[in-house]
Amino acid sequence: MTDPKSHSLIEDAQGLAFGATMAAFGIVILTHLGMITGQTAGLAVLISYATGLPFGWLFFAINIPFYWFGYRRMGLAFTIKTFLAVALLSALSALMPGWVDFSTLHPAFGAVLFGFVSGAALLAIFRHGASLGGIGILALYLQDRTGFRAGHTQLIFDAALFAIALTFLPWPTVAWSFLGAAVVNLVIAINHRRDRYIAT
Repeated sequence: MTDPKSHSLIEDAQGLAFGATMAAFGIVILTHLGMITGQTAGLAVLISYATGLPFGWLFFAINIPFYWFGYRRMGLAFTIKTFLAVALLSALSALMPGWVDFSTLHPAFGAVLFGFVSGAALLAIFRHGASLGGIGILALYLQDRTGFRAGHTQLIFDAALFAIALTFLPWPTVAWSFLGAAVVNLVIAINHRRDRYIAT
């Protein structure tokens, strides 16, 4: 009998490819509108806006230190899958702006669309035993070592990120960004089954 919690190599490859592609599309929507998001993706976007450096390179580089935490807490398979998902997202986010263009995209709809697309991307990646790296991994590691709740670590990081964004982005843009981030979290909260799939 097939273990309902396991996936074949082909299933994992498809799931990670889908997740990374949808996540890259979400970043295209986000950066087209000049918005930000939370976690390491948001940090990479913010640094990209401030410096002009490409998001893909920044996202890949920022995640490098977090693989050790992922390996310590989640194991080698998780770390390899996460590395592949991050690398694919980084590459696609650099290429996709040449493949996709928007003539009209209202900020409110764009924020919600980003949330839906990114939420679906994260669900696929989580359900295939990986993540998009970063603060989520560190938060779980700190929770194991200190007892400080992972959700609180992520919340503190995101609050600081949005506060910094307010210093050089228009407040309506930050407000729409907050809507997008809220939709992502809502999609995950409603659809991610922690009793069956590994959460990060």
